[in-house]
Amino acid sequence: MKIVGISGSPNRDGSNSHMIDRALDIARQRGFEVENISLAGADISPCTDCHVCRTENSCPIEDDMAGINSSLASADGIIASSPVYFGTLSGQLKMLFDRTLPLRRNGFLLKDKVGAALAVGASRNGGQEYTVWSIHAWMHIHGMIVVGDNNHFGGITQKAANTDEVGMKTVEDTVNKLCDTLDRLAPV
Repeated sequence: MKIVGISGSPNRDGSNSHMIDRALDIARQRGFEVENISLAGADISPCTDCHVCRTENSCPIEDDMAGINSSLASADGIIASSPVYFGTLSGQLKMLFDRTLPLRRNGFLLKDKVGAALAVGASRNGGQEYTVWSIHAWMHIHGMIVVGDNNHFGGITQKAANTDEVGMKTVEDTVNKLCDTLDRLAPV
């Protein structure tokens, strides 16, 4: 089974990358195939509401989203991470979410995949829960099965995530819950 991790930060080596790397490392150790998608430097244009994806199985915008949508459609589990920007998720991750509309319109291709969310803020209560909730909302709209960390909403850290032991424990618990859920749903 395959788990795709999305780092929704424009910073390649920041806390989001650290959280996604740790989550995917745990999934890999548990026997899952993993793929890491970093939005740092990714070419993703905003949705223009052109409606082409209502009648065709694709988006006419030529950028990195065709490959990203293909990766998401082939995944069994998705874990998305975002920094808190002005109280919610990053613009980069929001553009990715908007551009997954063809996956929904062409057969709900993310339906029943297991999803989890991670967020990092400047302080312990820096908007992470609302950011995680925003990621969960995207997952619910796609019909995904959403899991948390067995205690709260998902992985929630504060800057710098690699030094936040309490927060990184929630990241580890979240990816383990995602893996446990995929194991339970796997055909016997």
